[in-house]
Amino acid sequence: MDRRLVMLCCAPNGARRGTADHAAIPVTPKQMAHTARRCLDAGISILHCHARDADGKHSLDPELNSSYLDAVRRAVGDELIVQLTTEAAGIYTRDVQSALLRAVHPESFSIAMRELCPDEASQDDYAALLAETQADGVRVQHIVYSAEELERFIGLHDSGVVAESRPFMLFVLGKYSGTQAGAGDLLPFLQALQGRDWPWMVCAFGPQESACALTAAALGGHARIGFENNLQAPDGRGYADNAESVATVRKLIEALDGNVADVHVARQLLSPG
Repeated sequence: MDRRLVMLCCAPNGARRGTADHAAIPVTPKQMAHTARRCLDAGISILHCHARDADGKHSLDPELNSSYLDAVRRAVGDELIVQLTTEAAGIYTRDVQSALLRAVHPESFSIAMRELCPDEASQDDYAALLAETQADGVRVQHIVYSAEELERFIGLHDSGVVAESRPFMLFVLGKYSGTQAGAGDLLPFLQALQGRDWPWMVCAFGPQESACALTAAALGGHARIGFENNLQAPDGRGYADNAESVATVRKLIEALDGNVADVHVARQLLSPG
């Protein structure tokens, strides 16, 4: 690895895990703000935030998402890019997802093409929603779960449905339950990307998360880590908290002569061009 800049994002809770899985998973705005501060100090420039309701369940309620956003901003100011999510998690419809995108304006949103644009009939709505989000100054991260999905996304981009010049991508390796990720799972995505100068990041389910993050960093990408995807250190022990998982990946990247980007550099790297 040359001494390149790598953005680290932390996904500290996700839509499914709770404190029964690990006591350090944040499920309130106050806990998320504390986690954000700890992970900022450990080396992240982006926080991927899932709001939870009073019962600890994943929520796309705009008011609740705003409360998480406000709590994190009070804790870290503009030192982090705060990214909210529209993940359906088998609960929410496209209308609810779209309503959240239109109601709340964080610095970034992550959206899954397969949820908001599942077929040709939904392309016009998808294009309009992306255009509105871009006009609001929100940087979207587009989630794809396979090389085939990435190829479809590229087709939407080339046809003008996705109007961004440099879409920000997230490649998901493995699954929440079942298939665990391996570093080789990244290669089909890079083959499909065909050398396009788009910023991309990986997240990886399971104990190979660190290896996948390091492989992404070595191949020109960036890494999302955290308890949404993995609770386990490379040596098999459980992480104490999200900040420890970030610090572990940061040390590995720096040991191979990489630099972890701060938020100012991250904003430059994510510039639409």
